[in-house]
Amino acid sequence: MAVAIKFRLMANIEAHITGNVWKIQVKVGDEVSEEDEVIILESMKMEIPVESEDDGVVKEILCEEGQSVTEGDVLIVLE
Repeated sequence: MAVAIKFRLMANIEAHITGNVWKIQVKVGDEVSEEDEVIILESMKMEIPVESEDDGVVKEILCEEGQSVTEGDVLIVLE
């Protein structure tokens, strides 16, 4: 008896600098491609885009606009 197993890999988009979430540019269910800007962080009065490193669909957004984040914090989960 053959059993087919399907699974999807998850990918995390992380903050690469400590700062505040200035703008979230995607919502749950959006498709994103590698290098798409998904969030803009504000740090030291500069706007710093956070890009997706993979193609996928936004499964979860783990931050809110105005929230402080630290380098390495997971901001978005892709499926």
